[in-house]
Formats: sequence, structure tokens, C-alpha cells
Amino acid sequence: MIAGIVLAAGFARRMGRQKLLLQLEGKPVVRWAVERLLPHVEDVVVVTGQDDSAVRDALTGLGVRFAVNPRPQEGQGSSIAVGIAALKPWTRATLIALGDQPKTPDPVVPALLAAFGRGGKPIVVPVFQGTQGTPVVFAREVFPELSQLTGDAGARSVVNARPQRVERVERVAFDLPMPLDVDTPEDYARLHVQ
Repeated sequence: MIAGIVLAAGFARRMGRQKLLLQLEGKPVVRWAVERLLPHVEDVVVVTGQDDSAVRDALTGLGVRFAVNPRPQEGQGSSIAVGIAALKPWTRATLIALGDQPKTPDPVVPALLAAFGRGGKPIVVPVFQGTQGTPVVFAREVFPELSQLTGDAGARSVVNARPQRVERVERVAFDLPMPLDVDTPEDYARLHVQ
């Protein structure tokens, strides 16, 4: 089974309010991010933090599970570790996505999963116009490293630790720019013109 982990436990300090709940074309930002994954994976774990109940409400009716990060202040790495711990024992890989990245182009997730399915490397990353981005696929063999993460760098240290085990999918976004994270009011405004 391939699962998705959506990171939705951040504090949104640069936004000044909970960015995941902001409306984008009639839906909360986090709902867009989750709906991008649902058709492509068999299980989705949404990692929440201090806004757990509001994020759950934003995802009402979707077939997802929730895991609460008790220490979201420790950064994205701690949320990844919580997500990994919540995966079912038979999960063979996970695709980790950001809850504040609502407009991942449609071809990205299928292309990453296809690359992983060809049996190549245990980590598969998208490359957008030369820049490595998210979401990222991790095979089960990498889960122990992910479960030890802390801090705000997310899984970057795991991806960069041994480049020979990383497959870079460059054609994935058909030469599109990296999907925008909603970190600031300016980012949110830009989403409305994309």
C-alpha cells in the first residue's frame, strides 16, 4: 500500500492567521492539498497541531485519518515523524505533501508514483525548472530515518544524505514553476491569479 502524509500542523507565523483554513475558490487551502492526493494513494494521514479541530472540520467528508503532533513547535520534522508513526504496518511507501501547497499540478503525483513503481530508488522527488520540490515519495526502508526527524528542515536532510538513492523526476511538471506554498499574505494573493 502507498499512503499519503499531509503536513498540516504549522503555526502560520508569517501569514499571521491559520493559512490552511483560508478559502481558495470555495474550499480551504488544506482541502485542496488533500484532494490532490486522495485519488492516487490508498490511505491519507493528515498531521495536525494546535488547530486540530478546525483542520478536521475543513476536511469533513474526506476519507482521511488524523494524527496530532503534540509538539508542533518543534518543526516540520516532528510532524513527519508523527505521520510515519501513524502509517499502517503494511505501508510500502508514503508520499509526503504540504498542507499549504494547494495547487500542485495534476501530473505531478502520478508521475512520482509511476517512477517509484518502476522499482528504481527509494526516494523520488519532483524537479520544477531545476529546483527540487515537493511532494516526495519515500519507500518503507527510509521510514526509520524519517521517524527520527526534528526541526524545521523537514525531510531535506534525509533526501540530501545519500544522493545516489534519490530519483529526480524532471519532466514531472512539464516545465512549470514550483507550486506555491501559502506562507504569506502575498503568496495567498498570488494563488488567486494563477
